[in-house]
Amino acid sequence: MATTLTEDSSRMAAEHAGPGLKGVTRRPNWVAGTVSWIWLAIVIVPIYWIIITSFKLQSNYYIENPLVPPSNPTLANYQMVIEAGFIRYFINSVIVTVGAVVPAVAVSFMAAYAIVRSGGGRFLRWTNSLLLMGLAIPHQATIIPIYLIIIKLGLYDTPMALILPSIAFSIPLSVLILANFIRDVPKELFESMRLDGASEVSTLWHLALPLTKPAVVTVTIYNALTIWNGFLLPLILTQSPEQRTLPLALWSFQGQYSINVPAVLASVVLTTLPILILYVVGRRQLLAGLTAGFGK
Repeated sequence: MATTLTEDSSRMAAEHAGPGLKGVTRRPNWVAGTVSWIWLAIVIVPIYWIIITSFKLQSNYYIENPLVPPSNPTLANYQMVIEAGFIRYFINSVIVTVGAVVPAVAVSFMAAYAIVRSGGGRFLRWTNSLLLMGLAIPHQATIIPIYLIIIKLGLYDTPMALILPSIAFSIPLSVLILANFIRDVPKELFESMRLDGASEVSTLWHLALPLTKPAVVTVTIYNALTIWNGFLLPLILTQSPEQRTLPLALWSFQGQYSINVPAVLASVVLTTLPILILYVVGRRQLLAGLTAGFGK
């Protein structure tokens, strides 16, 4: 009896299938597969080279095959990096990144909510236009005004000299992304919260925030990655070694006539680990935020 029902179901599905689905057989896409493997090699080979070179000695770096693992791997480069003040640079980068990302995401989320829920208020429309204009201005074009403002405020060579401009640079794009996600929340949910007597603040934190969590995680990771790898602002707005961040730490291994390449690459590996851990922790929310809307 079960076999008969299965055969009938299969026959009915075949009869209702479109003409384009009948007799279709899947064929391997050799071109796409080949291109994918080539692209994977292009991405993997530099990462492989960085990792194996970080375990080589500077004296053997120029005489060994660059793609062959070291015959005598050593941790001397990592020890040298840590002893050269890596911990201090790491703490400075954490302070700047957390100090900039947290207020930037919080302000951007509240601003995006106000822009979407304002109902077309003139002030908020102008505010949104002003934020969008910030996306058109390259950061390099503002470095001189920022330098002069930081000097006038007496913040030069302090963590706040890096945190404040980083917040300003992070807000425009964050508001744009978060506003688009908040617009996707059904208006009926907001009306239901209002009928239940919830305030705008309660609606913001108990409705909009949970439903846009993938977008918030995406913006957080993107801003953290940008600020963590920032080089121009620390270069211009800091001077003493005590205030340097990790990107500037690479200069410690550059001499007048040569560069300690294995030590630099060991520093690169240590610098990348926090971002890699952050991606592993939030990868699901990040992918959900990046792909949201494609199925609509």
